[in-house]
Amino acid sequence: MAFMCSLVVAAGLSVTPLPLPSAQSVAETLLFRTSLPAFVAIADSPTHDARLDWESDGCSAPIVQSTGRSFDFYNACRRHDFGYRNLSRFKNGRLWSEALRLRLDERFRADMRNSCVSRDVITHTQCLAWAETFFRAVRRFGKP
Repeated sequence: MAFMCSLVVAAGLSVTPLPLPSAQSVAETLLFRTSLPAFVAIADSPTHDARLDWESDGCSAPIVQSTGRSFDFYNACRRHDFGYRNLSRFKNGRLWSEALRLRLDERFRADMRNSCVSRDVITHTQCLAWAETFFRAVRRFGKP
């Protein structure tokens, strides 16, 4: 029995650790396959992936900013900034394309619209209108 336990321990110690997923793979998962609350929890964690750029200024919307009486898009803007800052630099910028930018902007729109769901009828409608306004602004003026 002791011999068998020694073999199990030795086999466990000799296992080669799996390589880390690429920074690009981690970013794409956080952007397109992770809920916004889970993204925020990871972004706020001191152990988030240091290979990625987590900086954000929230929504850089003049006058309106990230929040208003009927909306709060701060976290949607954080993830959108994360996407632009990271996806535009992978593979020396060759990955970045108009199709990828559209996909990221559509994720931004969905995140904003999801933040409107819990609002009452009147503010829900206003929130959706603001979400569309922010979406159209990034489609027109957004750059990595």
